[in-house]
Amino acid sequence: MRIGIGNDHSAVEMKKEVMKFLQDLGYEVINYGTDSTESCDYPVYGEKIGRAVVAKEVDLGILICGTGVGISLAANKVKGVRAVVCSEPYSARLSRQHNNTNILAFGARVVGIELAKMIIEEWLNAEFEGGRHQRRVDMIMDIEKRDE
Repeated sequence: MRIGIGNDHSAVEMKKEVMKFLQDLGYEVINYGTDSTESCDYPVYGEKIGRAVVAKEVDLGILICGTGVGISLAANKVKGVRAVVCSEPYSARLSRQHNNTNILAFGARVVGIELAKMIIEEWLNAEFEGGRHQRRVDMIMDIEKRDE
C-alpha cells in the first residue's frame, strides 16, 4: 500500500519519524510535504495530498501541520476527499469504519510522536464497514455534486 504524506514547516521532524514508522510497518511512503522549517503555506500540502489520493497516485494520505486543522480543511476542498483530524486513536478507527476516510490529519503541536503512531495504526488497521454507513458516506459525497 502506498501512503502519501504531506506537512508544513511545523511538522518536518514529526513527518520524518512518521515516514520511518510507516516504512518499518511495510508501507511505501511518498513524501509530498516540505523538508524545510522555513515558514510555508499548509493549504499547498493539503491540496497536494488530496489530489494524490483522488488520482490514486497513493492509496491513503496523512497530513501534519501545527494542529492538523488547516491542512485538513484544504484537503477536504478536493472533490472525493474525506479527511479527518484526530488527536486520539478511537476517532481515527471509527472515521475509517463509519466514514471511509481516505486522509488522516493531526497536529505536531497537539500530539507527540508515540500518540501519533497509535492514531495511525488504529486508522490503518480499521476497515470500512459499509452497510448503513455507506448510505451516509454517499450522502456526504452527494453534497459535493450539488456544488458543481
